[in-house]
Amino acid sequence: MASIKIGKNKRKSIGDVIFDLIIFITLTFLVVVTVYPFWNTVAVSLNDGLDSIKGGIKLWPRIFTWQNYKVLFVDDRLFKAFTISVTRTILQTILSVFCTSMLAYALSRKEFVLRKGLTAILVISMYVNAGLIPSYMLIKKLHLLNSYAVYIIPCIIDVFNFILVRTYINGLPDSFVESARIDGAGEFTVFMRIIFPLIIPSIAMIALFVAVGAWNSWFDTYLYCSGKVNLHSLQYKLMEFLQSSQNQSASAADAGSMAVAATSGASASMVTPVSIRSSITVVATLPILVVYPFLQRYFVVGMTIGGVKE
Repeated sequence: MASIKIGKNKRKSIGDVIFDLIIFITLTFLVVVTVYPFWNTVAVSLNDGLDSIKGGIKLWPRIFTWQNYKVLFVDDRLFKAFTISVTRTILQTILSVFCTSMLAYALSRKEFVLRKGLTAILVISMYVNAGLIPSYMLIKKLHLLNSYAVYIIPCIIDVFNFILVRTYINGLPDSFVESARIDGAGEFTVFMRIIFPLIIPSIAMIALFVAVGAWNSWFDTYLYCSGKVNLHSLQYKLMEFLQSSQNQSASAADAGSMAVAATSGASASMVTPVSIRSSITVVATLPILVVYPFLQRYFVVGMTIGGVKE
């Protein structure tokens, strides 16, 4: 079979070259299909609002403007919603990761006699759910309706993340814990100084899961805080605009302060539901895109960091 000389002593057959070319074309196609929708959204968000209604915007804005983003951050409602989303994401991620990892460590200790029973209860809760109405009644009984705490307290422990962290901890040698106890360390010290640094990859993984879930969440706002405007999240506002955009005339009335004109010399730029929806989508997506690359490297780390020789 014919071959192509690649390097000094390396050769590739025609079949290998064709196969590599097919893989390259396929992956390029997948990248374009994945990136294009977001790129198009960015282009619409940077385009004049009235011009965006005409459609036909592909990769570049026809009439470039920053007005959509200016209005987005000037509007008190949207800025407050953005603040709510940021703070709830940070608090929920920190508390959920800490409490979930602490619980995972406690139930991974073989000397803890109740670990099997408690683990079974937690696992069963993944498959048996009381439903929406009982959950709402529970939140109401706990006086969490229309309160900021409803974003944090129900999400402190995630069973799936608990299983991931506990499995990771079970893979660590017991010698780590035993040596720390011989030196007189308590359980909390063992967890914070020995276990926690070793499970950073799993912590980073569940932190990303929790952060993405908290940032994208809007249904809990709809259920528990829809009556309190000051607690609306950015994703809930985005959902409102997505619904209102189905009726342009109604959405123009609902947009209120967003239907404003900004004069620049002799020209004017109008913000419309189409353009403001794209702007909110970009703002809601960017934080995750920024954070993900820093956490991705932990996903390829082995199941244990360090080790002992026995």
